[in-house]
Amino acid sequence: MAPTRRVAAPENSVTCEAVTKAFGDQRAVDELTLAVRSGSIYGLIGPSGGGKTTTVRLMTGVLGPDTGRVTALGRDPATLKARQRARLGYLQQSPALLPELSAWENLRFTAATNGVGLRRRRRLFEALELVELTGDRHKRVDELSGGMRRRLALAATLVHEPELLFLDEPTAGIDPILRARFWARFVELRDEGRTLVVTTQYVGEARFCDRVGLIDQGRLVADGTPAELRRQAFGGEMIDLVTTAPLADDLVERLAKVPQIEVVRGERIDLRTVRLVVDDAGERLPHLMRWLDGEQVGVDSCEEHVPDFDEVFVTLVKAGHHDEPEQGLAGRSEG
Repeated sequence: MAPTRRVAAPENSVTCEAVTKAFGDQRAVDELTLAVRSGSIYGLIGPSGGGKTTTVRLMTGVLGPDTGRVTALGRDPATLKARQRARLGYLQQSPALLPELSAWENLRFTAATNGVGLRRRRRLFEALELVELTGDRHKRVDELSGGMRRRLALAATLVHEPELLFLDEPTAGIDPILRARFWARFVELRDEGRTLVVTTQYVGEARFCDRVGLIDQGRLVADGTPAELRRQAFGGEMIDLVTTAPLADDLVERLAKVPQIEVVRGERIDLRTVRLVVDDAGERLPHLMRWLDGEQVGVDSCEEHVPDFDEVFVTLVKAGHHDEPEQGLAGRSEG
């Protein structure tokens, strides 16, 4: 879709302050506090049933909190008037489409409802092109597959160019190539000044976000930039050292005593490999290489190890629930 003028917005487009929401005896959201900076992508990531969808429903005003306070664009989202609500876009997990109308008619209806007037036809075609449904635009919605309906719902969410977008699992069931295209568009929207709150179970998508909240069992387990979360999970940055000969048993202990390297901890991976945790890998690597050379330690490779986000989030979830049985990032129904 063609770029539009940058959007002016307050410092934080969304805030949650000690928000709690329960269904019966089950707390879906538990004392949640976070802020979504305007002009950024905020990722809500976590296991199915962790509370992501309930959080988004609270942010959009579909649900009201039992305790605490939620704001969207500076207001209680439940009190937004129609014109103010048109500044929002909300992709639900279950697409809100009219099955008896065509894809084109659904898109046109959504655009008109949200005040899109001039050049509406251009916007509709751009939205359909993004989700690769241009050739299917005359099909009735009840003739489309589930994945196609999901893509059409995303197009309908974007067509009126809202300044604040809530996208609940926008890439669920989408092939990797189209998923990458969606994220490229989300980044473009962010660069135009728009704000996006995106929920996902695809942990690797965290790399596209400016800030990430890891939510599990209704609680915010961690919140920060992707780099900050890596550091929080492992206590620093990591360097993998592979030597040409088996490592001496006392090597890590000796490394930990070198001031310029400042090893937080070391873990032997195999006979020739050790993983070191340091405060700053880029700064410590040159000192480490000089020390190894001075000690006449043969080095096969020595480089920063960047853990994938699956590893980061599993570590953070375990840390957040260290007194509970271990559990992964899947296997529960969405809350």
